[in-house]
Parts: sequence; structure tokens; C-alpha cells
Amino acid sequence: MPRSTRRRPALAHPEAESIDLYDVLHALSDPTRMTIVRILRTEPERACGTFPVDVAPSTLSHHFKVLRESGVISQREEANRRFSALRTVDLEQRFPGLLDTVLAALARNGDDA
Repeated sequence: MPRSTRRRPALAHPEAESIDLYDVLHALSDPTRMTIVRILRTEPERACGTFPVDVAPSTLSHHFKVLRESGVISQREEANRRFSALRTVDLEQRFPGLLDTVLAALARNGDDA
């Protein structure tokens, strides 16, 4: 049977100037998503299936979608893999110090999110 020639729809990313604070805060409110953000803070890019989180693949896809659509991460596809990167420059321009403040608060509270 031949493989489908249909391509997946393009990934939606908000323009930097339209990143909304409430959407970002919502995206950062989940422990699994914060684990993804913390890892991406130290690595420039990472394949989506390589994050050390204990959730089902469909749930992980949902978390990536929330992060991507809020403007926290960008994603690109390469062959059959999807790579994620933190939108540090865009976030810093829109909300100076926000990401550092949230990550520092987690570290102070000893949260292993």
C-alpha cells in the first residue's frame, strides 16, 4: 500500500509582537511544560521525543502545542522529527525578565518541575 502524500499542516507560531502575557503565564503554569522550558533554557534545540517527562506521547504533544501557540517555543520539522527551541529573544523583548524571574522562583522553591 502506498504511503500517504498528504503533509501535516504547517506549525502555527504567533508573531513576536502578538505574544500575549496571559497565554505565556498559562503555558508556564504546568510542571511538565516547565520541565521542557528549563531544559530548553540550557540547550538551544532539542528533538521533541527526548525530553525526560513521564507523560503519554499524546499528552506531550499537547504540552508542546500549548507552549508553541503561546509563543514560548518555536518548532521546526526535519524529516519525521520535530525540534523545539525556546523563543528567548522574543520573550525578553515582549516581557523583559519574565522567564528569568519564573525560573528563579522555581529554583528558590526547590521545584523540580
